[in-house]
Amino acid sequence: MLRIFRPIPADSLKLLVFDLDGTLIDSAQDLCNSVNAMLEHCHLPPLKDKQIASYIGDGVLMLVKRALAAENALDADEKLLNEAYEFFLGYYREHKLDFTYAYAGVLDALKVIGCGPDGRTRAMAVLTNKPVRPARAICEALGLAPYFMSIYGGNSFATKKPDPQGMLALMAEAGAKPEQTALIGDSQVDVLTARNAGAWSIGCTFGLAPQTLEAMQPDILVDSPTDWTEIFSNEKIDAKR
Repeated sequence: MLRIFRPIPADSLKLLVFDLDGTLIDSAQDLCNSVNAMLEHCHLPPLKDKQIASYIGDGVLMLVKRALAAENALDADEKLLNEAYEFFLGYYREHKLDFTYAYAGVLDALKVIGCGPDGRTRAMAVLTNKPVRPARAICEALGLAPYFMSIYGGNSFATKKPDPQGMLALMAEAGAKPEQTALIGDSQVDVLTARNAGAWSIGCTFGLAPQTLEAMQPDILVDSPTDWTEIFSNEKIDAKR
């Protein structure tokens, strides 16, 4: 179901930028397991998966900091934070695909929406706050990579989302203006990133942080990846619904 708050000129969009976790893939279980493995390594008790999932979206370092803060361990010396961070990265590198999968309908939608109504190819890319190496490895393993001209992570640029640096770089690569670009994601970080870059925003309620979309409303809300096809198969999506 589409909920449209601002009209999007879908037929004139030249670039679609996707968040990864909670948008293209469900990676929550592997991230939660990695956090709890990290906490065990640091001799701290585990956290509930739901609590850990609420910490996802601002990059690995922030995820680790939030987990340690929840255990009242963030005030420990810098050595603990560094050790926890490095352990998480190593563990997640080995376990990033234990339970992670592409959401139902994602691959089918990508096959369709990469082509505009005039028959020309519409560029697509990934911009995530996850480190770029695991992001690219996951996209390769799940068959997502061939659909994207670029896959950038939280360490690809000097800043992370919601800073628009990554979006601006992708627009330059694709030769797309802000009004010809849309960012698709599951959190307020993605909506704010789109706004900071002057682009359109599409929020996904099926993701890891849909509750944050209430605080920062995107231009369109969708409940399934199949809704992307409806948006970008039409010449124009308006606010009549």
